[in-house]
Amino acid sequence: MKKLFIIWMFLGAVLQVSAQAKVITSVNEAGDVATYELDCSVKFQSLAKGLRYNITRHEFKGPEMKNSYRLMLVMDGFYSKTLNKEMTISAVLSDGTILKTKKVIEDDGFFDGACTLRIKDPKALLDAHIDKIIVHADKDVIYTISDQNKALFKKNLKAVMTAK
Repeated sequence: MKKLFIIWMFLGAVLQVSAQAKVITSVNEAGDVATYELDCSVKFQSLAKGLRYNITRHEFKGPEMKNSYRLMLVMDGFYSKTLNKEMTISAVLSDGTILKTKKVIEDDGFFDGACTLRIKDPKALLDAHIDKIIVHADKDVIYTISDQNKALFKKNLKAVMTAK
């Protein structure tokens, strides 16, 4: 009986860790922009050890406006002193595509560990997957993404894309 209880507890913990995030919906006061994002009120989703993320979609009212997608990355405990005033963060996809953003360094010369990548084609990101995230600083820091986290990221991206 104890063995069965231990197995159930372990299975519950594994399912809890790899659970898909809930999508939160909000609309601005004017009612012309809806926002869909992962619920990070309890915890952020993890992409790699020390690298968490959130996905946000802004849906604009009107045929001339397109949806806007953003991937916010948060690097735990990442405070790198850099020699220049900006740093580049790259997401390398399996098809060779590289998503880049430049982050302006704070006045004290330290990077605070958070940045946002704009996703121009979220459907292409569903077809490919993120292999690694590279932070180009005084030395490159590379986060390699596990297969389990790649699959969970795709589920979360699809949930944000299809949310209404």
